[in-house]
Amino acid sequence: MADLIPARTRVAPSPTGDPHVGTAFMALFDLAWARKTGGKFVLRIEDTDQARLVEGSEQQIYDSLEWLGLQPDEGPHVGGEFGPYRQSERLETYRPYVDQLIADGHAYHCWCSSERLKEMRDEQAASKQANTGYDRFCVGMTREERAKQPGFTETPVVRMLVPDDAPTTFDDIIRGEVKAPFPDDQVILKADGFPTYHMAVVVDDHLMGITTVVRGEEWISSTPKHVLLYQWLGWEVPQFAHMPLLRNTDKSKISKRKNPAARLLWFKEQGYLPEAVRNFLQLLGYAGDDEEDVKSFEQFVEEFAWAKVNPVGPIFDLEKLDWLNGHYIRTLSVDELTDRIVEYASGTGQWEQTMDVEILRQAVPIIQERLTLLKDALPQLDFLFAEGVEIADDARASLADNAAEVLDAGIEVVESVEFDAES
Repeated sequence: MADLIPARTRVAPSPTGDPHVGTAFMALFDLAWARKTGGKFVLRIEDTDQARLVEGSEQQIYDSLEWLGLQPDEGPHVGGEFGPYRQSERLETYRPYVDQLIADGHAYHCWCSSERLKEMRDEQAASKQANTGYDRFCVGMTREERAKQPGFTETPVVRMLVPDDAPTTFDDIIRGEVKAPFPDDQVILKADGFPTYHMAVVVDDHLMGITTVVRGEEWISSTPKHVLLYQWLGWEVPQFAHMPLLRNTDKSKISKRKNPAARLLWFKEQGYLPEAVRNFLQLLGYAGDDEEDVKSFEQFVEEFAWAKVNPVGPIFDLEKLDWLNGHYIRTLSVDELTDRIVEYASGTGQWEQTMDVEILRQAVPIIQERLTLLKDALPQLDFLFAEGVEIADDARASLADNAAEVLDAGIEVVESVEFDAES
């Protein structure tokens, strides 16, 4: 610990729907590195894409991270000295840096209409041009000069002016030296005045003092653009840690369209314990490298090392998660498990006011050894809470004539035998 510089890490989801499990995956490693180094973990909400915002999604992000025990040290809902932590509340922050890039010759206005850009892309595809991307038609023109040319629009965007010798390699603390594709003239300010992800993320990470950027490997191709922005603005480039993508069993990228488990809330809905889900995500990050399957978050932090992260995308194996969940269920005391079942059942509508918690508490040991998910607990014990038993006519007709005598004798024997859940 003495040799480690306190790290500032962040996770920056967009509130565009149900939180993705990838958000928790990144947050887990963000928080672990912050705790390992004695630093801080920040939650930032990236909501500049106003058209895709979903009401309630931001609160779901807060609730999901809290449920998993991955609460940030700073964020929109907890405050902090580097706020505001919503990008939509920081719009005035970005424009001066865009203007600086234009003044320094690193960026330019582009007045090309969407129709003109489509024609350009179609021509590039038809000619099988090797170097695609914007053709720099607007470079060096004033607004008046560009207005005389076809394909003009009144509201320009701002693009990066990427030099021909722009570096395409960078150091990654998981992968070592990484080579990425040559960057194009990325739009950094949209026509509506909102910054694009690429501009906002660099400015925000710098101003919030982020020292380690943990994100998915899909952002590797964008990193040279970000490094250029850091250098042009005279800022120190942070460490990058590009995590592997979580994969389905067919090795495709896990997505909410194809796999319900991509939804972070799905785990809570199914009755998984947060400590089991957290442990499962730890295993995914260290795929094939860790000898112990069961490990607390505190142990994970104590032994944390970026060198252990496997850059090959791990398979999302729910059988392993089921096993972990069963293990954690069996480590709970009867009282703890009873409370978890009641909390889950109350939140999902399984629990009814007529049910007796004490009856459940006495019965929990009967199912604890074979229970995998909290959602299955009450269905296995529903006979204890039935208000009456209806006997079908055909079943009644099959009873022997002395059925009542047999039942009475059985009751007498049962009442004379000591019984508890372990018997």
